[in-house]
Amino acid sequence: MKLFGPRDKSFVQVVEDRQSIRRFTQKNVEPEKLRKILEITNKAPSAGDLQAYDIVVVRDPDVKKALMLASLGQRFIETAPVDLVFLANEFRSGYKYGERGRKLYCVQDATIATTYAHLAADALGLGSVWVGAFNPTEIARIVSASEFQIPIAILSIGYIAEKPRRTPRRELDDLVCVVDQVGGPTRHFGKE
Repeated sequence: MKLFGPRDKSFVQVVEDRQSIRRFTQKNVEPEKLRKILEITNKAPSAGDLQAYDIVVVRDPDVKKALMLASLGQRFIETAPVDLVFLANEFRSGYKYGERGRKLYCVQDATIATTYAHLAADALGLGSVWVGAFNPTEIARIVSASEFQIPIAILSIGYIAEKPRRTPRRELDDLVCVVDQVGGPTRHFGKE
């Protein structure tokens, strides 16, 4: 199976076209595509290059239903052909960086990895949605996480059944500010 073709999207196109997809067809995600998503995710940058995160692949209907119930009943988790559960690994980061590694770096690592998977799915012609609203204790139980693994995100992935309308984004002037001296005043980006 050829994953990429001559008309592949550029990175900029992938980012500009990306939307959260909550309606999926029942077509299964091919193992080759899932593997490619995971390979791309494995290239995500991480603190100290420790990759302080773990990924759980969920395809089983009963497990997907349990994830859905632990995630405020968000049905697309159950109806997506595959869900990836991203776990921050406190031990992997904490042994080198102490408390900051346990509390922050592993969370950042898992978050960056989720973003890579999200964009990789889109680049491969799939849709995905990032889920952060869930009961972390229940998710940890469902996926048999260790005491060092903290659920950070669920990424539901599948073929797009319906493309939603685009939601508005903040203006750069509202989102970004510039500081030109230590402790100095900030100004809005673009206001030179």
